[in-house]
Amino acid sequence: MALEKLTSYLLVHREWDDKSKFLAQAGFTRENPHWLLSSIRELAASVEAEEDRANEYGVFLRAEGDLLGPNGRKLSVVTIWLRWRLDGSVRFVTLKPRKEKK
Repeated sequence: MALEKLTSYLLVHREWDDKSKFLAQAGFTRENPHWLLSSIRELAASVEAEEDRANEYGVFLRAEGDLLGPNGRKLSVVTIWLRWRLDGSVRFVTLKPRKEKK
């Protein structure tokens, strides 16, 4: 996963679909993107991803769990990955806060 995905997207304030404020609650910032990268990788390695949907690019996968931030706080998230149809490689797409099931 490229650090640019974190420093130019997830950790940047955006008018629409901002995730930086959510991630900042656990201490993830543009100054420490390696911490977020490590937390996402740990989550991906510790849970079983489920197939979500497919399109012309491949199959989207969901992996849900907690990210442990630099300040010790945990954030409950859903990570989205794409298994590319062309070569079978899996790439990180995004993450979002996990909503509690009612």
